[in-house]
Amino acid sequence: MEGPNHIFDRAVHAARILNATGEATALLDRHIAQELAERMAVINRSFADTVLVAAHPSAALQSLDEGGKCLKIRTLPPAPDDSLNLAENSTDCIISLLDLQTVNDVPGYLAQVARALRPDGLALLAFFAGDTLRELRETWLQAESELLPGVSPRVAPMIDLRESGGLLQRAGLALPVADMDRVTLRYDNALVLMSEVKASGFSNPLAGRSRALTSRRMLQRVAELYAEKHSDPDGRVRVTLDIAWAMAWKPHPSQQQPLKPGSAKMRLADALRIADDEKKD
Repeated sequence: MEGPNHIFDRAVHAARILNATGEATALLDRHIAQELAERMAVINRSFADTVLVAAHPSAALQSLDEGGKCLKIRTLPPAPDDSLNLAENSTDCIISLLDLQTVNDVPGYLAQVARALRPDGLALLAFFAGDTLRELRETWLQAESELLPGVSPRVAPMIDLRESGGLLQRAGLALPVADMDRVTLRYDNALVLMSEVKASGFSNPLAGRSRALTSRRMLQRVAELYAEKHSDPDGRVRVTLDIAWAMAWKPHPSQQQPLKPGSAKMRLADALRIADDEKKD
């Protein structure tokens, strides 16, 4: 899929994360699975048919099995494009883990989610957002501006948590809820951090990224700048991961509905006066 909105190289990204290895990948998968379990625990219903989109679904599958609310679970790997490849009205629940942040057409992808859900079906998505890897991205930009004639694209656009509810509603979903899970990690140095980012499959996924080999001088300068700006008193460096969680439902008559305009039983001004009188008492 090429075009003006082709921001991410989905084919490369999908191949990277499917081939990711190492303890960092396993730790991240377990953390996501734990957060998933906590969010599913507050949902007071079960789902006959669930689709789980995840590169490494084992930890999440165990979490869902233990929760007992997803009776049948199908797994899908992240696609090399923006296609979800699910039939209309084919499932009761879609869970997408750490994939939405590299989708080129987010509204279109969410519309596919809404189309695939049956009425009163649940969409639950976790994705990198906010200040994820902010320290590393800023340091790379500064190092490149010092050592190269120009900088290469490294800062991927992030979905704003405050906009996620509107995106879900625009896709045809109802009752959206979103929150952010912030994780701060620490490493011996920036070189170790960059090695783990690469091993986890989350290296720069931008379509316009530089294909040139990174020089040792550049890597050393990034490590120096990182240590200057983002190190703790013990010398270790820190990095931020912001994981957004967004949830919404396929509309159904049984769901809570907003009141129609003009149907209120009391004027807002009268309600405020009552509140003021209660405070005086």
